[in-house]
Amino acid sequence: MPLTTELIDLFNIYIVPEGVTASASLFLIALSFFTSCITATLGVGGGALLVAVMASILPTSAVIPVHGVVQLGSNVGRFAVMRKYVKYSVLGWFLAGSLIGAAIGGSIVVSLPEHLLKLILGSFILLVNWFPVSFSLRKAGMVSIGALSNFISMFVGAPGPFLISTIRRNFPDRKELLGTMAAFMSIQHALKAAIFGFLGFAMTEWLSLVAIMIATGFLGTLAGRFLLERISDQKYAVVIKWVLTALAVRLIWQAISLM
Repeated sequence: MPLTTELIDLFNIYIVPEGVTASASLFLIALSFFTSCITATLGVGGGALLVAVMASILPTSAVIPVHGVVQLGSNVGRFAVMRKYVKYSVLGWFLAGSLIGAAIGGSIVVSLPEHLLKLILGSFILLVNWFPVSFSLRKAGMVSIGALSNFISMFVGAPGPFLISTIRRNFPDRKELLGTMAAFMSIQHALKAAIFGFLGFAMTEWLSLVAIMIATGFLGTLAGRFLLERISDQKYAVVIKWVLTALAVRLIWQAISLM
């Protein structure tokens, strides 16, 4: 028992941030595995679930910055695993748009009504999910999508539902879609982490917990990749459509609740 007690003390001292309990930290570590598994399998959903849970556990000021760094690690891991499927030709223009969105979002991150953004975002996802709206992967389309999704990321933390809903019809190969999504999200979470660092958020006390969550997230990515190989294209198309619908309805409900 002394050894167990010593391990608990070390965990509390070196891993658990101030204002968060040890049990909550352990739960977030396990949740990082589960949510990464979801995203590696479907391409979306895990980040939204993680930020929703974080919002009920972490201090409000820490939710989006900490979530962004954890998701950066998770998406870089998923990118590494699926790098051969990435559509590299669109990344440069997406990065250019993301820089624009990060600059605009970072400048007004405290002034835009959250309920308005969530209402617009949820409604948009429903529209493009159920009607045959197509967004180009050419220069203008990629710049626009990059700017809009990174702008959204500064406020709601998980722009994946918006992003995948705008591009998925351009990727008949779901592995190419998921690999490219991982690259897109790596870019955006890196920019978001940089913006919040510039705005003065101190990440130091969260680094140990974040590092462990990234590690368990990578294990979740490997598990999700295993599941992905066992889902047919037809089943994937049905599941992703209903997952996006559920996420959109959740955003609209949150918006109404905040009015």
